[in-house]
Amino acid sequence: MLPKSKILIIAGSDSSGGAGIQADIKTVTALGSYAMTAITAITSQNTTGVKSIVPISPREISSQIEFTSKDIKPDSIKIGMLHSSAVIDTVLKSLKKIRVSKVVLDPVMVAKGGAKLIDAKAINNIRSKLLKKTYLITPNIPEAEILTNIKIKSIDDMVHAGYKLLKFGAKNILIKGGHLKNHKQVSDILLNNREVVIFSNKRYKTKNTHGTGCTLSSAIATYLSRGKVLKKACELGIKYVNQAIGSNLNYGKGNGPINHLNSIKINKKFK
Repeated sequence: MLPKSKILIIAGSDSSGGAGIQADIKTVTALGSYAMTAITAITSQNTTGVKSIVPISPREISSQIEFTSKDIKPDSIKIGMLHSSAVIDTVLKSLKKIRVSKVVLDPVMVAKGGAKLIDAKAINNIRSKLLKKTYLITPNIPEAEILTNIKIKSIDDMVHAGYKLLKFGAKNILIKGGHLKNHKQVSDILLNNREVVIFSNKRYKTKNTHGTGCTLSSAIATYLSRGKVLKKACELGIKYVNQAIGSNLNYGKGNGPINHLNSIKINKKFK
């Protein structure tokens, strides 16, 4: 099978392979496209938490983005962990040079185990600058709360936070509802100036959900790169993640990874 499109991933590395750039590459590949990367930070982590974070210099991040894109032009871009205000400014300058319209931002701020991954100045830079330059932003509830200063305890609160993000300049917002305390289903909300769409799906009882946010944003970026309209790209991305969660891998002692291979069928001659 030949790759159907090309995606540039700008994100941090996760040594345990469940989230970050590793999850992004697996997702893009499993969905039939070609992944390129610009690594923003190197983390030492496992399913129980983050041990250390080593940032990559803004200049080197810029070099990865621009030199790669000059040779292989991406059809879409997924942005994950941007650990400082300087890195955000650098990424914005590089985006302006390479001119790709389909940019999906997953505003990674807090690790699954609770460790804070970026500082207050960087959060403000995302809010005031980066939101306006992306096509879609995909915060979970804690991230939406940080960006909007709104406490989210219901679907109505999610919609309220979404409208506030629109006022900040975001074009499209997908707020992920996994943190709401509904034991039977998860509701994700896609919102823009034209419509509000609610995707409701079964909630799986599992602790193996590490990397779901990274995976979803990369899946959506992949579908967008292949010409799917936004609503369909979100629907298919959510379906892929839910099936990956439903596989219920049991790796590690903490929040384990999901199964990125759930969409792949191995050719008989390679078994």
